[in-house]
Amino acid sequence: MAARPGVPTESTIRDWDDADPSGQTYQRVQFIDSDLTEVENRGGIFEECTFRGVRFNASTHTDAAFVNCTFVRCSLFDTTFTRCKLVGSYFDDCTYNLLKVNGGDWSFAGLPGEDLKGTEFTGVKLRESDLTGIRAGKAVLRDLDLSGASLQRADFTGADLRGSDLSTLDPLTVVLKDARIDVTQAMVIAASLGLDVRP
Repeated sequence: MAARPGVPTESTIRDWDDADPSGQTYQRVQFIDSDLTEVENRGGIFEECTFRGVRFNASTHTDAAFVNCTFVRCSLFDTTFTRCKLVGSYFDDCTYNLLKVNGGDWSFAGLPGEDLKGTEFTGVKLRESDLTGIRAGKAVLRDLDLSGASLQRADFTGADLRGSDLSTLDPLTVVLKDARIDVTQAMVIAASLGLDVRP
């Protein structure tokens, strides 16, 4: 379902019970109030698409791509992304309860101010992503490539950050109460506070 260049097309698909995005390519398509609940998407490609009010509940996406897409007021309850590419995608006022992201590339993605409490991101590349003001209490954020990411005013209360790149984290601008980190990360944070770390 490819749109003409430069002309967004609104999808007529509302209920995806009989639709399978696996292996399909969608370009500049608008999905409005569509229901992707329990959809199994393997290898589907979405480029510069807009998802507005879309329900992704309990859906699984494996080796799929959502490149430069926009997600507005979408429900990602119990959604799983495995080895997916979401480079340059932007999220606005979405819900993420029980979201699981395993591997994949989310570089340059924007999730400013989003509530990621209790979500799981493992082994994900989030280079230069905008995570300003995210609320990630008790989230699992392990082994993430956060190089160049914006983390100002992020709340990591009780989050598991072990193995993640915290080189751009300013501990004076974020909340780290009860967060779990490893020894290497502790040294990085101490150094960012101006401490002289020695063996």
